[in-house]
Amino acid sequence: MKNILILDDDITLGLMLKTWLTKKDFIVHTAISVANAKKETEQFQPDLVISDLRLPDDSGISFLKWMKSMYPEVIFIMMTGYADVQTAVESIRSGAFDYVAKPLNPEELLKKINAANSVVTNQKEVKTAQKAKSKSSFEEEQYVKGQSLEYKKVYDYVDLVAPTNLSVFIKGDSGVGKEHIARMIHDKSKRMQAPFIPVDCGVMNRELSASDFFGHIKGSFTGAITNKKGYFEEANGGTLFLDEIGNLSPDVQMQLLRVLQEKKMKPVGASRDIDIDVRVVVATNEDVEQAITTGRFRRDLYHRVNEFSIKIPTLEECKDDIPLFAHHFLAKANVEIDKNIIGFDEKTLACLKAYNWPGNIRELRNVIFRLVLVTQNSTTITIDSMADNLPEIHEYYKEKRTCIKATKQNSL
Repeated sequence: MKNILILDDDITLGLMLKTWLTKKDFIVHTAISVANAKKETEQFQPDLVISDLRLPDDSGISFLKWMKSMYPEVIFIMMTGYADVQTAVESIRSGAFDYVAKPLNPEELLKKINAANSVVTNQKEVKTAQKAKSKSSFEEEQYVKGQSLEYKKVYDYVDLVAPTNLSVFIKGDSGVGKEHIARMIHDKSKRMQAPFIPVDCGVMNRELSASDFFGHIKGSFTGAITNKKGYFEEANGGTLFLDEIGNLSPDVQMQLLRVLQEKKMKPVGASRDIDIDVRVVVATNEDVEQAITTGRFRRDLYHRVNEFSIKIPTLEECKDDIPLFAHHFLAKANVEIDKNIIGFDEKTLACLKAYNWPGNIRELRNVIFRLVLVTQNSTTITIDSMADNLPEIHEYYKEKRTCIKATKQNSL
């Protein structure tokens, strides 16, 4: 906490305090009226305000209330030559950290400033700890790691590439969790404190995609009524995840390639480039080589965003992980639907493992949530519930069991 604003119509006192506090390594601005103090606050944005109670154009209490409504994080210390209990109580009730009586004792004021600084530091440490705990809880809730060799290979690649600045191309079928892996890369990178901005390129408006990516300035085209930041500027310093990148039009692909190569971008209608520092992670579920051959995807852009690639397995390739994922989604469903289902019977787990899961993990999640919702008067999800509510999965299971039995009998 370094920046201090002193509000007092006594110019001599204000200058004395500014000189003394500047020697203590504070950055100090002064104001002689509430109107002047508001302008200084908007321009200077102090960490701490030391204000007199009686001022020529308004009261210190009024300025305090304005400050707390506009800049609630700013610490406020009230000065008054009328240091009675009523004044102190009113100041503190209105949000002041403390008050000091005139004539001022500079050392006493410094003690109060240091005390305020300690409180602010402790509050920041608590918020940081809470944020870290919240982030940890979020990661624990969102991320469940498969134990199969296929998934372990994916996680090894994530750990390998995450600390670098390499662009990553994530490949895999729809529903395998490509954004999940992109977030893991971001969370394990040196950019983890900066933004992670996911973009679904498959639903972008072709005419407005340049504005969406690079922003625009007011009046640059019809409908541009205000300045707008694009995805690249929002993600500056962090990670931009471009899902279904193959859906971008050729002209946007060309613009994207230029930005990635030059690390500069120009908002629509702007005259100057903006420097950017963004790591790009992209994903698609289509055959990229085929898209390049047919001219739908630029080969040079592909090589630019494919500095490292990760292929995510399908759920059918990792059937031994199905019970792990199923119990994870069961726990989430219990919380979201307010149920207390404790597990699955053996036939239900066998049914889940037998199914081919064309929708992969996303489909499994939806199935588990549905089963939790419809399960009544039981703490276990049974095969009967599966048969009643998801007959197509149950029938697939029955047919597969029949085929296995027939194969065994023929081999005897």
